[in-house]
Amino acid sequence: MGHCCSKDVSAVNNEVINSIKHPATPPNAATVEVAPPATNGYANSFAASPFQSPLPAGVMPSPSPARTPGRKFRWPLPPPSPAKPIMAMMRRRVQGKQQPQEGQPITVDGGGEGGGGERVAAGTGTGGLDKNFGYPKNLAAKFELGKEVGRGHFGHTCWAKGKKGELKGQPVAVKIISKAKMTTAISIEDVRREVKILKALSGHKNIIKFYDAFEDENNVYIAMELCEGGELLDRILSRGGRYTEQDAKTIVVQILSVVAYCHLQGVSHRDLKPENFLFTSRDEDAPMRIIDFGLSDFVRPDDRLNDVVGSAYYVAPEVLHRSYNLEADMWSTGVITYILLCGSRPFWARTESGIFRSVLRADPNFDDSPWPSVSPEAKDFVKRLLNKDHRKRMTAAQALTHPWLRDLNPAVPLDILIFKLVKSYVRATPFKRAALKALSKAIPEDELVYLKTQFSLLEPKNGSVSLNNFRVALTRHVTDAMKESRVLDILNVMEPLAHKRMGFEEFCAAAISTHQLEALEGWENIATEAFGFFEQEGNQVISVEELAQEMNLGPTAYSAVKDWIRSSDGKLSFIGYTKFLHGVTMRTSNARHR
Repeated sequence: MGHCCSKDVSAVNNEVINSIKHPATPPNAATVEVAPPATNGYANSFAASPFQSPLPAGVMPSPSPARTPGRKFRWPLPPPSPAKPIMAMMRRRVQGKQQPQEGQPITVDGGGEGGGGERVAAGTGTGGLDKNFGYPKNLAAKFELGKEVGRGHFGHTCWAKGKKGELKGQPVAVKIISKAKMTTAISIEDVRREVKILKALSGHKNIIKFYDAFEDENNVYIAMELCEGGELLDRILSRGGRYTEQDAKTIVVQILSVVAYCHLQGVSHRDLKPENFLFTSRDEDAPMRIIDFGLSDFVRPDDRLNDVVGSAYYVAPEVLHRSYNLEADMWSTGVITYILLCGSRPFWARTESGIFRSVLRADPNFDDSPWPSVSPEAKDFVKRLLNKDHRKRMTAAQALTHPWLRDLNPAVPLDILIFKLVKSYVRATPFKRAALKALSKAIPEDELVYLKTQFSLLEPKNGSVSLNNFRVALTRHVTDAMKESRVLDILNVMEPLAHKRMGFEEFCAAAISTHQLEALEGWENIATEAFGFFEQEGNQVISVEELAQEMNLGPTAYSAVKDWIRSSDGKLSFIGYTKFLHGVTMRTSNARHR
């Protein structure tokens, strides 16, 4: 899709970057669309996974010690293959339909087909579909189409030249999407959404420029900026399979910049991979543009998406579990960074089910060459993105303040996570706020850099901020995408902040994530120091019932909660304090079904 051509591929070797170009997976291995699995009673016992768990209800699989993505995993019982629904879908395809090619995205259930690719829904025909988009029908009057420059599964792209106006004589790219492939109402809506997102986000320096959309009886046409510098994947290959750390930083900063912008607008790209980043020219220092928003979607701050989409090697574990938010893009960013630094994929297998299993259970290899020569900061950066617990991953804005990138002094944008955390803080009980204030006093200096940056972006007055600061900061970045994803609604639930001001010290307490701090190597020292502050200023006598109520737990949890309270004085123990900060993981899914 977009402006890139499907790659012709060769043999695979997991130790070199050439494996990216040519995996030994079957042609359908990372690319097919699959029908939604049947809904069974097991869904809730496996964290809303689309695949039946082989484990007892309520028991999650433990991470595998495997260091290579190709390792076979031993489950207590043979699990059903994640590829089975895909194979079933392929068998149901009309005989003679072209098989999908490697490197193209998976879409399961409601996942958007970039640019009108087919997504089959049971019992849905094509009769009566309204394929009139309301776009102008004068493409020929504005652009002269030339040769094809790229072809994907869902459309192809042609070189074109402007005939009039500001684009007169200027080369552009025109993506052509066949209406014949729009076989469902969902696939039609996907095209509308792709155009809507491109139009809303166009203007960021690392997003492909959108010019206009057209249609005729047979096709939809999207006129965009022409990028002639090739894909990031090609640059990696031309450098012998990997980037130097310093050059990789330049690439990663551009990726993070555009991802942070998309996330602030409430847009999840959902198909981040080297093939979807193009350079504007052949110059070595040419900037990159992200392309192909065909799988992207709007997501409200507290919503979860449930459709399995993306490219198999880059898909996040929670996507396979069918409950995810913006953090899934950060996993994909971590995979790209891993590839840039070492030249091989962190998760690899010869079959599609093997890839998924590797993503779900394997740990990336940081022991083999060249990782021993890679800086500790770079390894920490990648590890904090490839954390299987999505709550512990850095956001894009946080990643831009990581010590590994600090020498580049990248611009750090406003982070929507700050709004989510402050919202929870102002609505928390006094006891929970006291626990967070104690934790904030133990935050490492490296983590304070991010908080100081976010606080300054709120433009504090006399050293403090109120709800109005949050409102002004957010509305300054408003676009049609932000309106569509209802990001501004979060201000309504921050209303308790309307009548008070928050200084930096309290802002730190409100804007820290316990889960992210738990991912740090020094978490035990941080927690120990924080508990010392809590003992001095916030710990108090609390009953089992009161603590359970604080944590939204019922009577069945009283026996566990009792162990977190000291028998000597009736106050929280150190273990109780950390449990209280962490909260209880809810196993039910809040996924949004489309």
